[in-house]
Amino acid sequence: MGVEVTQVSKISIRDDAQTVGTLRSRQNVMLRPEVAGRVLSLGFTDGNRVRAGQLLVQLDDTLQRAEVQQSLAQVSIASANHKRNQDLVAQNFVAQRVLDESGASLQVAQAQLALSCARLDRMRIIAPFSGTVGIRNVNIGDYVKDGADLINLEDIGTLYVDFRLPERNQGKVVAGQVVELDIDAMPGRTFKAKVEAVDPLIDVNGRSIGVRAVMANTAGEASLPPGGAKGGAGGAKGGAPGTPGAAASPAGKPSMPANAARSPAAAPSPVAAPVAVATPLPSGCPPNVLASRVSELPAAAPSGPLRPGMFARVTAVFAFKPEALAVPEEAIVPQAGRQFVFKLVEPSTMENLGALPPDTKLVSKRVEVTIGIRRPGQVEILTGLAEGDTVVLAGQQRLQKDGTAVRVVELGRPGGAGKPPTPGAPSNPGAGAPGSPAATPGGAPATVTPDAGPKAGGTPPASR
Repeated sequence: MGVEVTQVSKISIRDDAQTVGTLRSRQNVMLRPEVAGRVLSLGFTDGNRVRAGQLLVQLDDTLQRAEVQQSLAQVSIASANHKRNQDLVAQNFVAQRVLDESGASLQVAQAQLALSCARLDRMRIIAPFSGTVGIRNVNIGDYVKDGADLINLEDIGTLYVDFRLPERNQGKVVAGQVVELDIDAMPGRTFKAKVEAVDPLIDVNGRSIGVRAVMANTAGEASLPPGGAKGGAGGAKGGAPGTPGAAASPAGKPSMPANAARSPAAAPSPVAAPVAVATPLPSGCPPNVLASRVSELPAAAPSGPLRPGMFARVTAVFAFKPEALAVPEEAIVPQAGRQFVFKLVEPSTMENLGALPPDTKLVSKRVEVTIGIRRPGQVEILTGLAEGDTVVLAGQQRLQKDGTAVRVVELGRPGGAGKPPTPGAPSNPGAGAPGSPAATPGGAPATVTPDAGPKAGGTPPASR
């Protein structure tokens, strides 16, 4: 039985890591009241976009408005008394102490007014940023306690992707790096995100680092067909040729899976309802900054088909090597923590071989190599081999020591095992020069047989 050989070749290979992640909103908040009260009105419709500063929930504020009016009256009286005392002090009718006391009383009244206005303002729930509201948990007339969940607000125009990588990759991932995503809910589409931050703390339980990337909420790109960097036999990723999910779109327009076009998640968000105008605060109360600028602040950005909480398969690409030397992983022979391959060389390149058969053209030589990136079926070779070197792919156990004579045989030829190729003819159709140990057309390895010729100081081995 012979051994198989192949040649060291250059391939395109990339250093990457695969993991899983979760999509999250760029901003999200569950709105809760700071005080208990009864819901008086709602300023939104479920699932609509809202602006920052828009009134979302108005609680009954009758008592708080009465407190503000009372405080305003106290401020008015204190202000008049203080002004009167100023005139009296100027005419030396009262002591300075009276003026100081009236001034302090005015400050107390103003502080009480500010406190009453703050209590009144807490009866309104204002949108802290532009986004899309969810499904409300209350209705008009409900009595809610402080801290009760009212409505969630999500900014999904831009999404975060949170994922974790092994600690060995902490020196490779940096801010600004691009990662690729495959969303299970969006088959046949590929998305890209940019790393925004890397957590400086390594998780002691899983020995992994947290990474956050940011991405636009778009429909992504169609996976490449066979022959491209992505996809495989059967068409674009996620669908076979001819299926609606893999159909090409007209030129100039990004394609969309047919199921995404019909999916409610892919439909644009409803247009925001007219902004509800809150009851104006009484004169003397400072206006709410957000509420006063609701017409000036931008509306929520239109959202795409992606939603927070979706499952994502993340591929972080660290480097791309277009001309990396590689061999099949079967050629690697690990021994004592080191990696070796058996290379076929000409006898003239080795010393102390002893007697060899007269027709010997190749002998085996064990070479230590340094391996790099591993991919299914392929291993990158950093040092130890050069392009075009012939290495043993299978049957290394037959090569007991360096200098074992081997010869190339023809594949597919009856009775060809152990026979050298015909002089002047290539060992394999299209393999190159006569007697070349190159692989057969299409990358199939050639077969070689250890030469059974006599060795120095011994007799020819018996046929097996």
